[in-house]
Amino acid sequence: MSAGKDKLNLSAGVASVSVALVLAGLKYWALRETGALSVAASLADSALDLLVSMTGLMAIIYAARPADDDHRFGHTSAEDLAALGQALLLAGVALYIGYGAVARLFAEVPPPLENETSGIVVMLVSIGITLALVLWQRRVVKRTGSKVVAADSLHYMADLIPNFGAVLALGVSSYWAFPQLDSIVAILAAIILLYGAFRIGGKAFDALMDRSASSETMAKLAEIIEACPQVFGYHDLKTRTAGTTLFVQVHIELDEAQSLRAAHDIGKALKQKIRDAYPQSDVIIHKDLARGSRDV
Repeated sequence: MSAGKDKLNLSAGVASVSVALVLAGLKYWALRETGALSVAASLADSALDLLVSMTGLMAIIYAARPADDDHRFGHTSAEDLAALGQALLLAGVALYIGYGAVARLFAEVPPPLENETSGIVVMLVSIGITLALVLWQRRVVKRTGSKVVAADSLHYMADLIPNFGAVLALGVSSYWAFPQLDSIVAILAAIILLYGAFRIGGKAFDALMDRSASSETMAKLAEIIEACPQVFGYHDLKTRTAGTTLFVQVHIELDEAQSLRAAHDIGKALKQKIRDAYPQSDVIIHKDLARGSRDV
């Protein structure tokens, strides 16, 4: 990747961390002012955003680092370990918020919310900052194609849902004196957070257990290999993921009569085609003699 693209990706990573830090601070203040559980759910989501954004920034920074003697396959599994820890933390926070929301919802006298207007202003400012970040991230993705930045952008788009929910709950409490809606929104937000935790944690666990790539990815890899005219066949196509890196290993069958140089060039060309389709990939191609090979 060029230096210019590296700088753009780095700028997006720094912006993401900065925005997450600002949003977490604003929402913490809003929680102190209002006591709204819907704001607490949004705060928990922003805290997770901060952890995820920091992980993404580290991934961008370390993307150019080669493997060393102690980590021959690189250091990308650290992303999966961090993601698994984040998922466990998020699940715990979601359960805590959900429990508090259910208890408050069925309380004989639910505690009233306070300073709803201040909370609404903070949440609207948070929405505006989030939208500005998403627009910048999408611009960077168009220029660099970074999957880390693209994933972070999608995550922030999903965060707008609990933000709007908190605005709705605070508005209803302020104008119609219905604090129960705050608990309902908090329960829904907790469910969304739990779903996100299981999704993130599941992917991280699969990667740490060396689970194969998706069936769509496997089919696409097979299509790329089969489209190579000099390759008579292939076997032992294996994949695994670590962080943002896709590891691919395959044995291809070549004409036994061709030179070593020709076989090398075929393997090199095929590797490049796979990397064109999956830029964040590490590809190993073994070359075998084709059974009943024919002239190329």
